[in-house]
Amino acid sequence: MTVTGVVLAGGLSTRYAGRPKGLELVHGVRIIDRVRAALEPVVDDLLLIANDDAAGAWLPGVRWERDVLRDVGSVAGIHAALVHAASPVLVVAWDMPFVPTTLLGALRDIGRDADAAVPESDSRRGLEPLCAYYTPACVSAIERRIAAGDRRVIAFYDDVNVARLTADRVAKFGDPALLFMNVNTPEERILAEAHDAPTDGGGDRQEA
Repeated sequence: MTVTGVVLAGGLSTRYAGRPKGLELVHGVRIIDRVRAALEPVVDDLLLIANDDAAGAWLPGVRWERDVLRDVGSVAGIHAALVHAASPVLVVAWDMPFVPTTLLGALRDIGRDADAAVPESDSRRGLEPLCAYYTPACVSAIERRIAAGDRRVIAFYDDVNVARLTADRVAKFGDPALLFMNVNTPEERILAEAHDAPTDGGGDRQEA
């Protein structure tokens, strides 16, 4: 089964003064490159989803596509990933510098018998929908929820078969607070710099 790794570069970076936050450095490496390097070993192809006109230069050699649905929130990135990839996808938000390859591989494995696979966390949702595995079966479920006026990023989970990477399994890969850390502000980038670079997955490579 072909699985496409998708870097989700959504949002307007309003808390980062409008600058593309995924292009910021953590331990000398752009966050977007860290995400790419974490995905590459466990996927068959790569795709960048972004609406910024400059996105074509962010990851040379990686196909770039825009959202299909507009003004519907973060779920648009998941929907675009599936529509453009036309295959199962492993998605990671481009502001998550410490997601390990091994965790992504575990999501791919448990997703083999499900429509979606998502890690549990201590976030307000209890899940990390922007670091997850999805199959094309989710496309129609997302579209139905949006048509009904429900734009929550996990609204469609009620309509598909979701496998969970349980919190105890997630903890085996590291501290969930670090694994799923988002760099949304300059202050959070400084906080990320205070942590050791991960030894699993890419974190040590920067693309030109």
